[in-house]
Amino acid sequence: MASGSIPVADLPGGFDLQSTVESGQSYVWRREDGRMYETTGAYGGSAWYYATVDGEVVRARQRDGVVEWEATTDAEPLLFDLLRLDDDLAAIVDATPDDSLVDAAFDAYSGMRLVRDPFFPCLVSFICSAQMRVKRIYDMQTALAREYGDAVAFDGETYHAFPTPDQLAAATESELRDLGLGYRAPYVRRTAELVASGETTADDARGLPYEDARDALKQFVGVGDKVADCVLLFSLDYLEAVPLDTWIRSAIEEHYPDCARGSYAETSRAIRERFGGQYAGYAQTYVFHYLRN
Repeated sequence: MASGSIPVADLPGGFDLQSTVESGQSYVWRREDGRMYETTGAYGGSAWYYATVDGEVVRARQRDGVVEWEATTDAEPLLFDLLRLDDDLAAIVDATPDDSLVDAAFDAYSGMRLVRDPFFPCLVSFICSAQMRVKRIYDMQTALAREYGDAVAFDGETYHAFPTPDQLAAATESELRDLGLGYRAPYVRRTAELVASGETTADDARGLPYEDARDALKQFVGVGDKVADCVLLFSLDYLEAVPLDTWIRSAIEEHYPDCARGSYAETSRAIRERFGGQYAGYAQTYVFHYLRN
């Protein structure tokens, strides 16, 4: 077993593990005690969390000013990548325009970072997100990992990786429906087939201008503007993306009515500008977590 720790004081703008992984942006992380998404206003906790990525298991918790970790490999580079610990969060907050709602969210959840999830688990998670609460989305992804993902032994326990595209493409629609995916089952299966075959991949979007990248992701079955924005923001480093989910649309209605422009594209441009452009997705994620709690 490899282990180590990362001082939070060394991370510009700080860090909060619980809000980062329990704010509805990631379904790759799981909580060792099984209480994921049970905490109202998730923030500041010291529970152990784990993720299984590329055949490696990493466990982490935050307490006494450090992020402690245990893993099957040297996990510090993996944690910096998955949890964006190299983002200068202090500079990002400073670059965001003054706004009473955004400022309140930054104050309430200081140190929350965006995640950088692997592409395929992120894509499937948000295809499953339509008309679902975060706990239900999480339960679906846990069931998929348990049923189809590779088992990885670590420290006397068995962990399950998220299924590969090939593994999910081999599942039947009926099997996926039985796991609770409902009408999303054929979308997930067909999308897995597209990725497994190489017909459509993340590379179709990477490097494109933001709105072109959003359009490219809509080639996947079950992916519209909002889901595409989630994948761009939480996996592909498009920090300007602002997914227009129910909470953000409510925020626009109540706090930014001038940003409601009718179409998704025009409203997205307006709220993105209001949230500061380059790092608008950070503001969006803070506001989302703040409003839903």
